[in-house]
Amino acid sequence: MTNPQVTIVVAPRERFSYARQSLESIYANTCIPFELIYVDGNSPAEVQRYLEAVAREKGFQLIRTDYYLFPNRARNLGLARVNTKYVAFVDNDVIVSPGWLEALIQCAEETGATVVGPLMCHEEPVHEVVHCAGGETRVVCDATGRRRLREKMYKQGHQVVDVRPKMQRTQTELCEFHCMLVRAQIFEQLGFFDELMLNSKEHLDFCMSVIQAGGTVYFEPSSIITYVPGQPLKPIDLHFYMLRWSDAWELASLSRLREKWQLAEDSYFQHKYKALGWRRRKTILLPLIDRLTLGIKNQYLEKILMYGLFAPLETLLNRYLTASYARKHLKQKNTQAAPALEEPIATATPRC
Repeated sequence: MTNPQVTIVVAPRERFSYARQSLESIYANTCIPFELIYVDGNSPAEVQRYLEAVAREKGFQLIRTDYYLFPNRARNLGLARVNTKYVAFVDNDVIVSPGWLEALIQCAEETGATVVGPLMCHEEPVHEVVHCAGGETRVVCDATGRRRLREKMYKQGHQVVDVRPKMQRTQTELCEFHCMLVRAQIFEQLGFFDELMLNSKEHLDFCMSVIQAGGTVYFEPSSIITYVPGQPLKPIDLHFYMLRWSDAWELASLSRLREKWQLAEDSYFQHKYKALGWRRRKTILLPLIDRLTLGIKNQYLEKILMYGLFAPLETLLNRYLTASYARKHLKQKNTQAAPALEEPIATATPRC
């Protein structure tokens, strides 16, 4: 094979401090030819310099904006420059294993799949604990006629060593954007990713759109990848992380999901509303409280500090950061904006 048939599009997920480890794993563990487009949404200076140096060395395309990007916007900026048969969307905090991309492409070639997802793991040590091994995402109608979302990830929390020997390639409904191989032709039908999905459930929306358009989603367990969340976060990650998982962005995404797929505002959404900000509390506030209490594990004290003091203050700060970003950047017309494709499948009427 002389010309690459796949482009890897790397997009920022929730932080920048893991960019070097992630990118190095891609080059170390990918043996087939590939194009690479790296979307850098306002990374701090030290990361920017690193990416610029590696881009010159390796010859990949580097797209940089001077403001933070929500995931679908970042993916669209990269997608606009893809000219290959396949595109692999990869977050900037994953570690890939040897042969990961070859296995995904082989699955697509042998099955005709539109989307292929790997055996996705989470946290370090890498490739040990399952995060997602395919799953379900569909709209179902209940006895009263309400349209409700069905979402389930398979084997989450299981040890890879226990479940992987029993796994086999299979058609599924769900794949996450930590890593997702997509047949590029599907975008001629769907258009670009929905940029009204700011930070949550965009993978569900895309997978359901693919299936509605007649495409297929497959799970390929011979490809194994791990995403590595940062806890505690480094200072250079805090601003982006708070914006990335802001209450406003999540509420907007959930609202778009309900509107687009004509879903009832049922217990699924009520649970999401009540849990707003849980990532920020777990990743930012809990480590802070742990340091202030000298590591003393007192649930009563932690609850007082969390919900009586820090959480309300953090919520106010989160609202300020989100509003500030919206005023400056959310409506900004970027000169790197993706050219218009056909109307996205968002305009179609979803079916039960």
